[in-house]
Amino acid sequence: MLAIALIIAAAIAGLLIYAATRPDSFRLERSISIKAPAEKVHALIDDFHNWPSWSPWENKDPAMKRTYSGTPKGKGTVYDWDGNKNVGLGRMEITDSAPAKIVIRLDFLKPFEAHNTAEFTLAQQGESTQVTWAMYGPSPFMSKLMGLFFNMEKMVGPDFEAGLVNLKSAAEAQ
Repeated sequence: MLAIALIIAAAIAGLLIYAATRPDSFRLERSISIKAPAEKVHALIDDFHNWPSWSPWENKDPAMKRTYSGTPKGKGTVYDWDGNKNVGLGRMEITDSAPAKIVIRLDFLKPFEAHNTAEFTLAQQGESTQVTWAMYGPSPFMSKLMGLFFNMEKMVGPDFEAGLVNLKSAAEAQ
């Protein structure tokens, strides 16, 4: 019995040590080419009131409560949400808005707390705009440990892909 307990304790210790060796930060990103001028795409991202037309999380909870504050768009605009288990509780604030880049402070409060940065880069390429949506931030120990069991790329990557497809549809339809 003692041998089994020691083996289990060693396995748990090994898992914790391995988790501690994981990177201290993460970054995931997806890109898409949109046949629209960068200004048109920028306007859909830079104003949180436009996000319901393309954000992949907007339809996951039709009863989600949304609050807009700060400036109407661009730097200083704020979007708070409170929804079901699929969207949680959180806040976004645009901290920088330039023609080629929009940076958003992203604070998740529920179902787990995390403080990350979302960044949209827009590169005009002829009649199209290459849009890259990235999210990055710190990986504290608990995130590293959870990352051993849950793959962030597989959990969030498909939502980024769906959001970019929706953004493409919205921009190309205008």
